[in-house]
Amino acid sequence: MARTVVVTAGQVKYIQDVAIGPHVLHADEPEAAGGRDAGPSPYELLLAALGTCTAITVQMYADRRQWPLRNVQVRLSHARAHAVDCAHCDTASPLLDQVDLAISLDGDLSEEQRGRLMAVAARCPVHNTLSAPISIATHEWRDS
Repeated sequence: MARTVVVTAGQVKYIQDVAIGPHVLHADEPEAAGGRDAGPSPYELLLAALGTCTAITVQMYADRRQWPLRNVQVRLSHARAHAVDCAHCDTASPLLDQVDLAISLDGDLSEEQRGRLMAVAARCPVHNTLSAPISIATHEWRDS
């Protein structure tokens, strides 16, 4: 069962305390956006979620097949591109979110194994969530 994530505004402008079960981390905006860069930005956290899910999915797949994958590294970046530059855009929005995800596979893997791992990486659960239509139900929460 997934743990509930609780985000609480910190004592300093834009710094957020993030509690996930026993884990605590901080998020913030970069200095250029008025924050103090005291933690990853929300988009960096989103990229971290996608990157960790991708790497774990690839590792699990290789482990189950006992393939000689020694290490996997995922590098990600996020940008906004103009939709008119996108040949496959079906949105009226002038901007399109673009994530660049590059994977490095270290190990004595065949080309077939590398191809299969890359295909599996593109289907990790977080990738599937971000690629599909999503519904976010926003409502006020009050302690009683």
